[in-house]
Amino acid sequence: MPAITVNALESKSFNEPDEKRRPPKTEVDVVSLGDTTLGRFTFEPGWRWSETVKTVVHTESCQNNHLGVCTAGTLAVEMEDGTRTTIHAGDAYSIPAGHDAWVENDETFVGYEIMSAATYAKPA
Repeated sequence: MPAITVNALESKSFNEPDEKRRPPKTEVDVVSLGDTTLGRFTFEPGWRWSETVKTVVHTESCQNNHLGVCTAGTLAVEMEDGTRTTIHAGDAYSIPAGHDAWVENDETFVGYEIMSAATYAKPA
């Protein structure tokens, strides 16, 4: 991955994002700072990638790589080979392509990501 450099002083709010994507039970708010795109991913209780975002991207599993931090809720992730992990508030995470994921419990999941925001939940 090439180094990210910062060339300008900028600040943007996820409450007024550059782009919004809204598949079922999903809010993806995207801001761009220079050449870098960041995302706030909000998934409602009952959210599951294979039932929500899959309806938009039409792949069998999520093909994005994710790098981020969870600030609220709990997200379970299962790779195509059956490997699983659970992400909790306060956890940093990396998830390779080829997975399904779902919100556990009845608390909304919120994650901030620096890798997949440019393409996540965006029709091909």
